[in-house]
Amino acid sequence: MKKPTRILEYVQRLTPPTRSNLLNELERLEQCGAEIPGAAPVIENLRKEFRKSGQGPARLGNPQLHFFAPLEPLLVDGSPDHANSGRVQRGSLTALWEWISRDLLPTMARDYSAEVTDLIALNKQKEARKAAAVFQTKVVKSLENSFRSPDTAAQIRLKLATYTASRTVYDDLTKMLCILRAQEALAKFNKALPDRLDKFDDAQIAKITQLLDGFGKDHAEEVPFALALVAARLKTSWHLMRLATKAAPGKNAADIAATPYAIAVSMVLDRLDDKRSVLRFALKNNRILVAKELLIGIYDTEHALRVNIELGDSEWGQRLDHLLEAITTLVEAEVSRFPENVGHVLGSRSLRSHQSLAGRLTDLASKGRDAVKNLVSRPEKTRA
Repeated sequence: MKKPTRILEYVQRLTPPTRSNLLNELERLEQCGAEIPGAAPVIENLRKEFRKSGQGPARLGNPQLHFFAPLEPLLVDGSPDHANSGRVQRGSLTALWEWISRDLLPTMARDYSAEVTDLIALNKQKEARKAAAVFQTKVVKSLENSFRSPDTAAQIRLKLATYTASRTVYDDLTKMLCILRAQEALAKFNKALPDRLDKFDDAQIAKITQLLDGFGKDHAEEVPFALALVAARLKTSWHLMRLATKAAPGKNAADIAATPYAIAVSMVLDRLDDKRSVLRFALKNNRILVAKELLIGIYDTEHALRVNIELGDSEWGQRLDHLLEAITTLVEAEVSRFPENVGHVLGSRSLRSHQSLAGRLTDLASKGRDAVKNLVSRPEKTRA
């Protein structure tokens, strides 16, 4: 008990803004499933403090929300510190704003915040958006100048580390720069997409590919963000990889990696990693039914990747293997808490739907289509 007491005493000596940022950071790590000894009483006390005072922990206000508006369709909740192509961690925004307003452009940020606050009070939303656009341009120009120097970039990394322990915040800063520079093109692309892509069939793939081709002519670096906007419309997340597999001559991983939108496969793995993090959090909080649904999605994605791509020892294959090993470890730890003669829902084979009769029939149909495709693409060998 003494150790947590000393920690709480130390926390109380911090300034209110610092305690607020600390709560944000601890909640971010909690969402990641990180184990932080002694953190629970600190989080509890900080939450009570802010509830009692009627103020919340540091959250984005209206000026910040207007500034980050172009990022909104590309934000991902939670903060799993892993690769997330085409998306920005929502948890990074507070740290990014702190750095912009304290280190990058403190005077301009203060003037911008005051202006937008006044405009919103007068219900002048259009003018507030214009003010945000002007400030975004200033931030973009400043960042472009900063990133030209490796030394300055290293200093930015160090400074950001004072606001958050997240390993992804610097990458999110570079993503923010890309999004702000291409925000008009991304908005136009987003508007051209269908509201939903429930059935990502050949016709839809062709239409989306055409849109991506048009977008990529002038914005090749921002293609992952366009793909993320497509993924947001999909009913089934792993369908995104069809943009890569459809364009390849076969299932070989190297052939698929050479297609224009091969990064879609990595993005499917990113989402699988997201599910691993959420699964860990669900199991930690004994939310077994949530964990069950997550596992069904995880197994379906794994199966789709292995069936549609000859992964072998490719980078994709290695990453998938590592993810499934981590997931298996989580599940086995949960199942092992119960006696062997007591079945656990997470140990049921029924979670792997492809092992059912319907799933096996689907696999056979897929293999049949592949065989026909090979015959059509190599008629000379068939005649021989």
